[in-house]
Amino acid sequence: MTTYPPRAVLIRHGETTWSRDGRHTGRTDIPLTKDGEAEAAALAPRLADWKFSRVLVSPLSRAGETAALAGLEVLEITPDLVEWDYGDYEGRTTLAIREDRPGWDLFTDGAPGGETLSHVATRVDRVIAEIRSGTGNVACVAHAHVLRILAVRWLGVDPTSARFLVLGPASISVLGWEREHPVIEHWNT
Repeated sequence: MTTYPPRAVLIRHGETTWSRDGRHTGRTDIPLTKDGEAEAAALAPRLADWKFSRVLVSPLSRAGETAALAGLEVLEITPDLVEWDYGDYEGRTTLAIREDRPGWDLFTDGAPGGETLSHVATRVDRVIAEIRSGTGNVACVAHAHVLRILAVRWLGVDPTSARFLVLGPASISVLGWEREHPVIEHWNT
């Protein structure tokens, strides 16, 4: 019997009013919109053939709602999957932030009063270590920035590289292996 290394299936939550409007939504617990609920429910048939040994979910309700509507069961609330703490920039758009800080970039400039990129990377490194220490595929239901950082850390790449990835609402991405090398098998589908 051949055993394969675990894969991580990253699932971004469905639309919220703040994600729709481009507002940085970190720790504010915003529910899904009706469209977000429909997007999450549309994930169920796409995930039906997957067998997960674990389903790790951010503690924020938009992630839990998405997981439940997508038909995922036995959810494990995982604080390390909570979205980046945007501090003073919580609820603001990038355009509004750049009125005060021209050229601002979250990945290099961070968020005053919030988390550093290094702190978020440390959190996702713990999630990756947990996934890799087990067997079977693991679903991670969470948020755009934290999942983007998880993906590049899966590859062993500097977390600032996450700026080159985009995740749409209710998207699925798969992190796996090409022989012994960690890879992105599918992204933002």
